[in-house]
Amino acid sequence: MGFYQIRVAILTRWLQSPLIVHSDVYRRAAYNRDHPLSIPRVETAIDLCRILGWTQDRMRESPVASRTQLLKFHKSDYIDALQQSEQAGITRTIDRETYNIGTRENPVFPGIFDRASTSVGGSILAAELALAGRIAFHPAGGTHHGQPDRANGFCFFNDPVFAILTLLEAGLQRIVYVDLDAHHGDGVEDAFADEPRVFTLSMHEQGRWPGTGRLEDRRQGRARNLPVPKRINDSEFDYLLEHAILPQVTRWQPEALVVTCGTDCLKGDPLSSMELSNVALWRAVKSLTALTEVSVILGGGGYNPWTLARAWAGLWASLCDFPIPGRLPDAATRLLAGLSCDLIDDEGDINPLWLTTLQDAPNPGPVRDAIIAIAKATLAP
Repeated sequence: MGFYQIRVAILTRWLQSPLIVHSDVYRRAAYNRDHPLSIPRVETAIDLCRILGWTQDRMRESPVASRTQLLKFHKSDYIDALQQSEQAGITRTIDRETYNIGTRENPVFPGIFDRASTSVGGSILAAELALAGRIAFHPAGGTHHGQPDRANGFCFFNDPVFAILTLLEAGLQRIVYVDLDAHHGDGVEDAFADEPRVFTLSMHEQGRWPGTGRLEDRRQGRARNLPVPKRINDSEFDYLLEHAILPQVTRWQPEALVVTCGTDCLKGDPLSSMELSNVALWRAVKSLTALTEVSVILGGGGYNPWTLARAWAGLWASLCDFPIPGRLPDAATRLLAGLSCDLIDDEGDINPLWLTTLQDAPNPGPVRDAIIAIAKATLAP
């Protein structure tokens, strides 16, 4: 290969390199102090990436979705109620009962409308970047429980729906949505239950809120649900990936892929009993993105700030093929040491490796019969 060809190859690789969609709106105080989402999340992952030198020329500012854009999925009266509740600083009883806002689960706080609208705008931009040939990672996305006319499960708007709508509007005919969050991606499945161009697949913890996503729920063949037993390990996840998830996605021959990768599936998260390592999650996402040239990667749940920040920073490194250091630099360790979480308030519950490393030790184990049965049922006609 000559000098000119080498330069073209390098330029082409740079032009196609993954991008992060982000906004500093997520640095503002949010939710109530005792809410699981009041912890530092997206901003910590981004800061870790910056400390490690992984963000230069690869970040894109998330726009704020307009009302016109929001109306493509959400109801006008719900949008008005959320905006008016924030402006008034109080939620009317009728709005709380009708739209499920102003509750302990979905509190209305200063900046909520901009925050939720920015999440939607970010997922729209991520889909546009993916259509242009770039893998787009939007860690603030993944609010997969939101319904057209109400908030649900900490989610006010449903940004994954807007990523998929953007792909549909571009004329794509085969879109696959994969949800690896510990909680069922009910809002996205509901949104596209009657859309023949969209296939949804959700792996989530059995019996976990919202209690939907049974193995037999298939939406006329356009959905698959894998409710896994507690304490699922890496070996079991890899088995499902190789014997159920990847084959099912491949069957669909996707033109585009949207993945929600909440970190509440990882060992150490206070709101699930799943026990995956972050390396298993990274491996799954990399395997999925290899199936199509148009990939949107979203965040999702995750309520342990240490495991979340390390997982999303490492996922970004995995997407970009950056080497992951065996030990974090001092600045990164100080960042992680400064975190706190009311749900993990016992110093004995904080793994010292969460402060000094990015990569978890693998968590292998036996593959239970229940996992094998789930894989078989997933691929069954």
